[in-house]
Amino acid sequence: MLLKLKRTPGLYLVGFMCCGKTSVGQALAEQLGWPFVDIDRDIEAREGNTIWQIFQERGEAAFRQLETELIARRVLRIEAGNPCVVALGGGAFVQPRNWELIENNGVTIWLDCTLETVRKRLGDDDTRPLAADRSSLAQLYDDRRPLYGRADFRIDVDTDNVSAIVDKILRLPIF
Repeated sequence: MLLKLKRTPGLYLVGFMCCGKTSVGQALAEQLGWPFVDIDRDIEAREGNTIWQIFQERGEAAFRQLETELIARRVLRIEAGNPCVVALGGGAFVQPRNWELIENNGVTIWLDCTLETVRKRLGDDDTRPLAADRSSLAQLYDDRRPLYGRADFRIDVDTDNVSAIVDKILRLPIF
């Protein structure tokens, strides 16, 4: 196992919305026997509101602050030696504060899929605040790709076969 992962046993799944961070993260955590955390679900549980409601009522800046606080809490647990698979929200990894929190506290894996796959998976889903304006989705996707590219590893996830994606991850040289 990679020394970095031994020191801080966190696996952070990053990538654009609908790339499969939650479903892949749950399956990966099960294979590893580690806990799984979805930061967006943590935020919703803490606030008693959906991500959409938080964006609508308090704005993106307030949401990003909550996101950073909860990522920081998870990182502290991981630094203490508690292994975890963490699914970050689509915009979390591109925020400089969050990048600094996780950069040296585990391994980041970019789940990468095409914009066409994102659009297909989004379908009529209207619960994602930054996908509400579908005309700007391509620009957001293009803007974030270089930032996701900072991840330690990249996995192509243009398939709906979660087991195959988990197998790819488990074949990475970190294990």
